[in-house]
Amino acid sequence: MAPESRLLIVMDPIESIKPVKDSTLAMMLAASRRGHRLLYAEQKDIWLRDGIAMGRVRALEVRDDAKRWYEFGATQTLRLGECDAILMRKDPPFDTEYVYTTYILDRARDQGALVVNDPRGLRDMNEKVYTAWFAECCAPTLITRDMGDMAGFLREHGKAVCKPLHGMGGRSIFVLEDGDKNRNVVFETLTDYGQRYAIVQRYLPEITTAGDCRVILVDGEPVPYALQRMPSSGDNRGNLAAGARAESRPLNDRDRWLCAIIGPKLREAGMIFVGLDVIGDYVTEINVTSPTGIRELDHKHGLDIGGLLIEAIERRLSGGR
Repeated sequence: MAPESRLLIVMDPIESIKPVKDSTLAMMLAASRRGHRLLYAEQKDIWLRDGIAMGRVRALEVRDDAKRWYEFGATQTLRLGECDAILMRKDPPFDTEYVYTTYILDRARDQGALVVNDPRGLRDMNEKVYTAWFAECCAPTLITRDMGDMAGFLREHGKAVCKPLHGMGGRSIFVLEDGDKNRNVVFETLTDYGQRYAIVQRYLPEITTAGDCRVILVDGEPVPYALQRMPSSGDNRGNLAAGARAESRPLNDRDRWLCAIIGPKLREAGMIFVGLDVIGDYVTEINVTSPTGIRELDHKHGLDIGGLLIEAIERRLSGGR
């Protein structure tokens, strides 16, 4: 993007974010520092008219200020394809409304805007199911509706993590041991008695000592540090939203191998900002919708991950890869 390029951010209400922790704010601050004009919209502000992607957007100024982090300017209606780039940063749930939004962004991309991440990838790459494309990088995993098969998987591995395919932030994640009398009700709840798919993965004990690590990829290349999310003493979940503690560590050789396998394919698919969740030696999720972790790593290590993302967008817009 040349200076004064227009960058539209589609996100949840900006007044509701936690500015000290919010990765989208870090991206916007980086873009502002580089001289780009920011525009703001929520899902409700974009639509299709006769095949044209349209938006009712507001000019936006941002500050690194925990009390007054944004200020709106004038509102205008424009064709989304007239924006240089669009950041899709709406948080899950990944529901039908989210899918409809990706269709609108498809048209914006076809009409001239670079959309980050690419809306086709947002639709196709479910953050839990897409691990199946990289089975060599993952622990044993079962995705099924069949409660008997889930019970068999638990017997085979002795201990397993069970979760829905659409959740985020540690919601509805269960850790079961073979013989647990709650296993049937967990399987019934997650699958709605066999009507919905759920995922079961072999339990990885490294989560208690090394945490659930977020490895950030920017245009296929990893940031040199992983965000370690250490579960609290009374919880199995390595999610900051569920009370985990944020630490960090340098990437190791296994992390780099995982990134070398997964990163190039994501880059070619237009997935410019991605978070890999890694426990021990294995990837458990590939986060493409609105990955977080920028602020924590920036503060701990003096990084500018948002700046790396904006540079990657600028390269794409100038014809580089």
